[in-house]
Amino acid sequence: MPLEPALADRITRSVAEGFAEQVAFTQDLVRFPSTRGNEHTVQDYMARALRRRGMDVDVFAMEHPAISAHPGGSRISEPHSAAPIVVGIHRPRKETGRSLILQGHVDVVPAGPEDMWSTPPFDPVIRDGWMSGRGAGDMKAGVASAVFALDALRRIGLQPAATVYMQSVVEEESTGNGALMTHLRGYQADAALVPEPGNETLTRANLGVLWFQLEVRGHPVHVANMGTGANAIDAAYRVANALRLLEERWNAEAKSHPLFGTHDHPINLNLGKIAGGDWASSVPAWCRIDCRIAFLPGVAAEEAARQIEQAVADFARQDAFLANNPPRVSFNGFFAEGYELAEGSAAEAVLSEAHQAVMGRPLKSQLTTAYLDSRVYALYSRIPVLNYGCTAENYHGFDERVNLASVERTTAVIARFVAEWCGVEPV
Repeated sequence: MPLEPALADRITRSVAEGFAEQVAFTQDLVRFPSTRGNEHTVQDYMARALRRRGMDVDVFAMEHPAISAHPGGSRISEPHSAAPIVVGIHRPRKETGRSLILQGHVDVVPAGPEDMWSTPPFDPVIRDGWMSGRGAGDMKAGVASAVFALDALRRIGLQPAATVYMQSVVEEESTGNGALMTHLRGYQADAALVPEPGNETLTRANLGVLWFQLEVRGHPVHVANMGTGANAIDAAYRVANALRLLEERWNAEAKSHPLFGTHDHPINLNLGKIAGGDWASSVPAWCRIDCRIAFLPGVAAEEAARQIEQAVADFARQDAFLANNPPRVSFNGFFAEGYELAEGSAAEAVLSEAHQAVMGRPLKSQLTTAYLDSRVYALYSRIPVLNYGCTAENYHGFDERVNLASVERTTAVIARFVAEWCGVEPV
């Protein structure tokens, strides 16, 4: 049953009444420099915040053997975060509605050179209706939206009439294993909502993602005798060019995909990090390039990885030096397949109705070429997953920022969605 108009309006007003507190909460989150491996303190903050709201809180570690054994587990390497996962559990007095997972990640990517930011990256400055800071958009504003959507109900004396799991995870930016760990822990619901920034749209599909490291060995000599050696850095670039041909082929194949076929260039290979050599006057003996590449939903991660290894091996065989010194490919992070959200679920219908009521326009869908934790709930929990969030800019870049008016609007949508999907009962 749709919400009564009077109740729906009360929920929207309640979001507005609590929005100043929500902004302050978001600023608190942004102040934590929660890069990979440094998320312990922000997770402590989240656990305390959920306990204060009367939730039972489950704080647990990643189980590496279980993750590695699961088909959705990404590769675990030395930098993998040891920070815990936090799940706040709301239990109703009587379970009459549909259960829900609200999920967000609190890990952020590195800020890069701080002198290239207009303001310090972990100082959440508000200017002209935007909050800046690393992680403000991706996705600490979304985490706060989920928490304060429930607060908005509580402020008017109501709570969900179904079990709600508020999941705060890490490793979203490098493996997706945090979301997978909640699944392996046994958390299951009738639907999931992930408030990643999405320009107030519903994400219909995302691509799979692989992280891998390309390592090339050379033959070091004094630069005066350069012609007698083999430069590992030069050789690594030759291999990278061969991988560009694979990227080109995968983009050509994407033209026939029913969803991504209209996208100009959905498959992106990024040479994200490079290191090599030991001395400016020595021909370098080694080079390592950390790479990220996407692949189409429906393609198995193992198959995409096999094609990468094959492309490198095929090129090496016809290269005079690499034929006898083959490069090494190792997968060291994302090993995650993409997903497609089936149309017509009851959860999508409820979200569409809430969005229309708050925004005054129909809910639109988008595709994303980035990784989303939503894949865990779609592929493995096999439940409808609604990736829906606010407008943000420059995430993973300098001067990342989130639009606060959009945050308030999407929080109101989420609160109304929770009320209708889960039902409500008196606190």
